[in-house]
Amino acid sequence: MLRCLVTTLILLVMTVAGPALAADTYNGVPLRHGVAMHGEVKYPADFEHFAYANPDAPQGGKIKLAAQGTYDSFNPYIVQGVSVQGAQLMYDTLMVSTDDEPFSEYGLVAEGIYMPEDRSWVAFKLREGARFHDGEPITPEDVLFSLNVLREKGHPFYRFYYKSVAKARKVGPRTVRFDFAGGTNRELPLILGQLPVLPKHYWAERNFKESTLKPPVGSGPYRVESFEPGRFVVYEKVDDYWAADLPVTRGRWNFAKVRYDYFRDPTVIRTAVKGGSIDFHLENQAKAWATAYDTPAVQSGQLERVEIEHDTPTGMQGFAMNTRRSPFDDPKVRRAMSYAFDFPWTNQNLFFGQYERTDSYFSNSELAAGDGPPDGRVRDILKRFEDELPDSVFTQRYDPPTTDGDGYPRENLKKALKLLNEAGWVVRDMQLVNAETGRPMRFEILLVNTSFERIVLPYVANLEKLGIEVEVRVVDSAQYQNRLDNYDFDMIVANWGQSLSPGNEQREFWGSTAAERPGSRNYTGVADPVVDKLIGMVIGAPSREALVQRVRALDRVLLSKHLVVPHWHIGHYRVVYWDKFGRPESNPPYGLPYLSTWWVQPDKARDVASAQQVASAQTGEGGGDGRRTIWTLAGLAVLLALAGFFWRRARGGREQAGGGA
Repeated sequence: MLRCLVTTLILLVMTVAGPALAADTYNGVPLRHGVAMHGEVKYPADFEHFAYANPDAPQGGKIKLAAQGTYDSFNPYIVQGVSVQGAQLMYDTLMVSTDDEPFSEYGLVAEGIYMPEDRSWVAFKLREGARFHDGEPITPEDVLFSLNVLREKGHPFYRFYYKSVAKARKVGPRTVRFDFAGGTNRELPLILGQLPVLPKHYWAERNFKESTLKPPVGSGPYRVESFEPGRFVVYEKVDDYWAADLPVTRGRWNFAKVRYDYFRDPTVIRTAVKGGSIDFHLENQAKAWATAYDTPAVQSGQLERVEIEHDTPTGMQGFAMNTRRSPFDDPKVRRAMSYAFDFPWTNQNLFFGQYERTDSYFSNSELAAGDGPPDGRVRDILKRFEDELPDSVFTQRYDPPTTDGDGYPRENLKKALKLLNEAGWVVRDMQLVNAETGRPMRFEILLVNTSFERIVLPYVANLEKLGIEVEVRVVDSAQYQNRLDNYDFDMIVANWGQSLSPGNEQREFWGSTAAERPGSRNYTGVADPVVDKLIGMVIGAPSREALVQRVRALDRVLLSKHLVVPHWHIGHYRVVYWDKFGRPESNPPYGLPYLSTWWVQPDKARDVASAQQVASAQTGEGGGDGRRTIWTLAGLAVLLALAGFFWRRARGGREQAGGGA
C-alpha cells in the first residue's frame, strides 16, 4: 500500500513538474526550432534533412566556377575593396533559410529562437559546440560584436538593415536578446536570423573597415585553401566542420573544394566552359544560349545544357531613370521613354524569342499587380491614398507599350513625341529642345557590361528619331560602382531582385530615406510618402494573404510612376555543366542550390576529365585553370596596340614630311 502511494506521488510530481522542467522557455516564451514569416514552418522539430538535400550524397571532388572582374578583399561586409566571390562560404549565420518555403528559417549557429506573438523582441539560444575554424567557441559576445561592427563599420546597408534593433544584450550563458523599435515589423526576427556571426577575438586587433587579403577566421563549411588576387581562389571543405551533422546541413556542402577563376569577359567564360576549365555556368545571355554551345561535348552529352524551371519572383530589370536630375524629373518624359523601346523586335532578333515582357516589379509571382483595374482588398488599400495618387492607378493597370516587331515603332514614337510636347519639349532643326530655354535634351546611358551595347544601341536609335542626343558609356566595375553609389548617372540598366516575402528591403529600393543616402539601391531617387506608407504596410502585414494584397498595391503605385522602362524575364534557369555531378531528384521551387546540394560522382568525373582534355585541345583553352585564353587575347591586344603605335608613328612622320609642301 505504501509502495503504491509513493509511486502515485512520484507520477503526480512528474505529471505536474515534468513539462515545466522539460520545456525550454525564456520570459515564458518557448524555444522554437524554426520560424516562418507567416503561418507555420514546413519542417517539424525532429526533421532529419531538407527535402531537396540528399543525406547519402558522396563527399569529395571539386567544382570549378567562373567569376567576372577581379577582387582585392576577403571581407564581403564592407564598402572598401572588391570582395572575392564565394566569401560567404566561410561564415555561418544564426539561422538558415530554405528554398522550398516562401520565407522560413531554421536554427544553425542558434539552436533555436524565442519569439513572442507580437514579435516585439527575439532571443536566440546558441548551440553548444558551435565554433570558429580556430577552435574558439561561438558566444553571445560574438553575436553582439557582429551586430555592432556591421552597423558601425560595415557597408551602409547594414546600418539601414538593422536600424530597428533598439537594444541587444546577453541574457544567458548561450542566449542573446534583441529588442525592436518602430512599430510592427514581422520580418525583423528573420532578418536577425540572417546575421553572420563574426569572431570578436579575431577582429580585436584588426581594422574591420579595411579590405584585406588575409583570409579571415570564420565558422562556415569552407575556408580559403589558396588564392592569387584577381586570378583565382580555392575554398576547401573544413574537415571538422562543427555543423556537418545538423539537420539543416545534412546532405549539403558536399564538394571538397570550390574554385573560382576570374575572367574579364563573359565570352571568355563561355570559352572556358566549353574548354573544360569551368564545370558549371549559369547562362544569362539569350544569344549565347541559342548559338554558343554547339560543340561536340554538348552533342555527346558530356556537356549538359538544361533548363530548370523555378517559381522564384524575377523582380524588375529595366532602363532605370534617375529622377533626381533633368530630364527624368518629369514623369511625362519618363513615360515617353517606354514608347521608344521595341521589345517584340528585340526579343525576336536578339533573344531568339526566349523572353517574356516584364510588367511588374514582382514578376513571375502571385505578388504581381494583375490585369485590369484594382479590385477588392487592393482597391480598398489604394483608396486610403486616393487624393495623392493619379486616377490611372484606379482605372487601369500599366502595360508596357508593344509593337508589331518590324523594327520601326512609328506609332509608338508619335505617342512619345506627344508626351514630350506636353512636357515642354519640341523639335527644332531635327533636335528635341526645351521650348522655353532652347536647351537640347541629351542624356547618358551608363553601362558596365559591353554585352548590353547590342541591346541599348537599337533603343538609342529610336530615341534619336525623336531628336534626343544619347551617349552610351561603358566604364569599368570600380568606376561604375562609384557612380552608382553617388547617383552620378542619367540612365542605367538596373535590376531589383525580389523574394516571395518582400519586406524591409523595399525601403532600400524605394524609400525616401534611401533616396538621400549614398550607396542605397534606390537608384531612381523615388521619394513619395504614399510609397513609404505602403512599404510600412507590407512590412507589417499580419498574414500571407494581407502581404500579397499590400504588395500588389505597392506594385501598382510604383508602375504608375514610370521609374523604369521594363525589360524582360524568364521562368527558368539556363544551366551549362559538365556531366560529373549528381543532383537531387527534384529542384526546390525557389532557388537553384547547386553549390550546397549537388555532388561529384566519381565514376562520371573520371570520364568527364578525359572529355575536358579533348575539349581543351579543340578550343585552345589549354591548362587547368581556364586562363590561357585570357593571356592569348591579352597578348593579341598588346600586339595590336604595338602595331597601332608604330603605324601612327610612321603616319605622323609622313604627315610631317608632307606638311611643308
